[in-house]
Amino acid sequence: MSQQTDGERADAVPDAPPTPSRRRFLFTTIAALPAAGALAGCEIRSGTASTNASAAADGASAGPYQPVFFKPDEWRCLQAAADRMIPRDAEGPGALELDVPVFIDKQMNTGFGYAADLYMRGPFPHDVPPLSGMQSRMPPRDVYRTGLAALDAYCRAHFAGREFAALPPGDQDKLLHGMDAGAITFEQTSATRFVSLLWQNVKEGYFADPIHGGNKGAGSWKMIGFPGARADFADWVGQPGKRYPLGPATIAGNQTS
Repeated sequence: MSQQTDGERADAVPDAPPTPSRRRFLFTTIAALPAAGALAGCEIRSGTASTNASAAADGASAGPYQPVFFKPDEWRCLQAAADRMIPRDAEGPGALELDVPVFIDKQMNTGFGYAADLYMRGPFPHDVPPLSGMQSRMPPRDVYRTGLAALDAYCRAHFAGREFAALPPGDQDKLLHGMDAGAITFEQTSATRFVSLLWQNVKEGYFADPIHGGNKGAGSWKMIGFPGARADFADWVGQPGKRYPLGPATIAGNQTS
């Protein structure tokens, strides 16, 4: 595949290939999600990424969330990218409604963010299969810091000074697809590695227990009919096609309807 360098005009952003429904793709991948940390367009919907320490256990919002790790410009870029990866639609809530950026911000100051459980010594080959794990000198928190800055810098250079969060949804989608396919590269860091980590963490924040800061109100669990941390649903395992009548329960013991 031809590579587009940073010196080229990006008014020729690669067209996004046809893709199936994002949400239906999520349904098929939920079972394979690991737990991070050991365990539309330019309009960011206001009030959707909100929580505080007292509400973290059940994902309830009690005011605008103030990011601890991400700087304001990084936070805008992160919110916009997460919104495009899992946008709100008729099938269910989007990443912003479920506080996925909040989940990612909280992860940056955990062992996951610092790569405490990852092998971080070289060499770092790039031609290895994905199951070989992360091949980078940078822990996840540094991948985010450099990746978000590089994405905004790329956008400013190719879209008349506008940052990623200020672009139309179509351009944002093309950029994310181009980074994933290797058609868009950054000088400062690996665009492919960054967008891969972001997509992994967006999925984790969308489906993780609300105690970790995302999946506000267990919204994704309600959408797919997942009972959560209940101990009384075994009788329903042998009844395929019959809807489980109770809402999910979270690790903190909160039961939702």
